[in-house]
Amino acid sequence: MNLLHLDASARRASFSRELSRIYADAWRTANPDGGYTYRDLAASPVPHIDEAWTELCDYVLAHEITEIARYREAVRTPAQERAWAVLEPMLDEVVAADVILIGTPMYNYSIPSSLKAWLDQITFPKMSLKGRSFVVTSARGGAYGPGTPKEAVDHQERYLRDFFLGHFAVSEVSFVHAELVNSLIDPGLAHLRERHLESVARARKEAGR
Repeated sequence: MNLLHLDASARRASFSRELSRIYADAWRTANPDGGYTYRDLAASPVPHIDEAWTELCDYVLAHEITEIARYREAVRTPAQERAWAVLEPMLDEVVAADVILIGTPMYNYSIPSSLKAWLDQITFPKMSLKGRSFVVTSARGGAYGPGTPKEAVDHQERYLRDFFLGHFAVSEVSFVHAELVNSLIDPGLAHLRERHLESVARARKEAGR
């Protein structure tokens, strides 16, 4: 078993990072012989895709290549070689992983650009990661769960769930959320701090299972 662990928060001390660390520690305790790879997408940002990457993508699509191991066949120019040099290590990490753990905050109802850049880099047409599981530990400034006023604008969990299940056809996607984080800072949300503390306690417990 192998775990790929990603963090995307711009904050070094963040709830999403804390929760992903709790999950990773529990996983490594349960799998003492398992492999572990870590990427900090905020500290070491992944470059955005460029035209050469799109050419690789077009080749894979036009030639109906569905095996990730064959993507290297798309490289034909120096620019594509440079794009592949960025992409290949990330693809290798994903292919080697059984579980992909992502610690991410909600930014502006969605995900950080650092995480989106990583997703764009590793994603090709008709690409399957069947047999792998995704776990997302997140922190959100407000409350976005079922029945809340802001449920409809949760484009973090909805996007990631739809993407992983719909495009990658993965086996499982699970989410652990710490909510109402802004109640610690915003005086207008101070009355919700108890609910925030309860949410964090539940999230820590879920992450450590």
